[in-house]
Amino acid sequence: MQNLAEIIGWALACSLPVVLAGAIIIRFARSWSLAVSMVVLVLIPTLATFTGVLGASGFMITATFEQTAVVLVIVSVVTIPAAVMLARYQARRTVWEQEIRDSERAAEHSRRQLVAFVSHDLRTPLAGIRAVSEAIADGVVTDDEVRTQAKHIEQESIRLSEMVDDLFEMSKINAGSVQPVREQVALDEVVADVISTHRIAARNAGVRLTAELPPQPVRVLGSDRALVRVLSNLVANAIAHTPDGGAVTLTLGADADGAWAHVDDTGVGIDEADLPRVFDVAYRGSNGRVPRTDSSLPSGSGLGLTIAAGLVQAHGGTLSARNLDTGARFEVRLPLALDTVD
Repeated sequence: MQNLAEIIGWALACSLPVVLAGAIIIRFARSWSLAVSMVVLVLIPTLATFTGVLGASGFMITATFEQTAVVLVIVSVVTIPAAVMLARYQARRTVWEQEIRDSERAAEHSRRQLVAFVSHDLRTPLAGIRAVSEAIADGVVTDDEVRTQAKHIEQESIRLSEMVDDLFEMSKINAGSVQPVREQVALDEVVADVISTHRIAARNAGVRLTAELPPQPVRVLGSDRALVRVLSNLVANAIAHTPDGGAVTLTLGADADGAWAHVDDTGVGIDEADLPRVFDVAYRGSNGRVPRTDSSLPSGSGLGLTIAAGLVQAHGGTLSARNLDTGARFEVRLPLALDTVD
């Protein structure tokens, strides 16, 4: 028993300092990578075992010590590469999990914003429809005014329908289920559709709406319906922020970086502090909309820019905004179709 107690004592006396030193090193080496930390964690018990065996053998190089040393070297050769690979896997997994958590938090924040926005903005047209309907039902509205009030109900109903469509589109974007059809689309035809759609609204707003197209067609891969919606949302936003007598210009072109479309207006521009948030859900900004006397002009759902950004991203492109000397510019960039022909 005396001999065994002595062996245990020497083993502890030689191995414990190694373990304590390793613990101190790991405690203060926070800047190390996960791979280095894993290698140290493997080496600490290996070295502690080595020194413990050396102390238990009376610091004599015996046959037993030599065999143990060989085994420890082999274990180190096997476990250190495994520790490095495990550390790299764990690091990647940690990053993935963090990205998933960040994505979930962002989605939840976006959902809360959307719910708050919807509950607020749907209330206005619904209240208008209810008030007018009750007035008609109670006989408060004269026969001569019925047609006018019915027109008001129609306009508010259209506005509600557009908001519901926007909410449906936003739900698909937030769910990552927007997968545009990969067909060859001529952007000049898309521009023509957008100009035709908004010509009357621009005229009613006193805004001159024009398009500038290149001599040759600009083609991209995607969904013509989705791209019409992108440019339509940008043009509608530009008209809403351009005063009477101003102009909105939709310009199309291509360069070495791909196809591009600019929507320029001569409105009040965007506050520099608001530029980073201009594509957020329900963004309004500190610049109020230009007052309109014509109630038939669409007021928008507040989701147009967010939807446009999501659709452009689904097409592998980018959407950005910046101020001009007068007004603002929204720029859409999309990859050109590889088989583009003149």
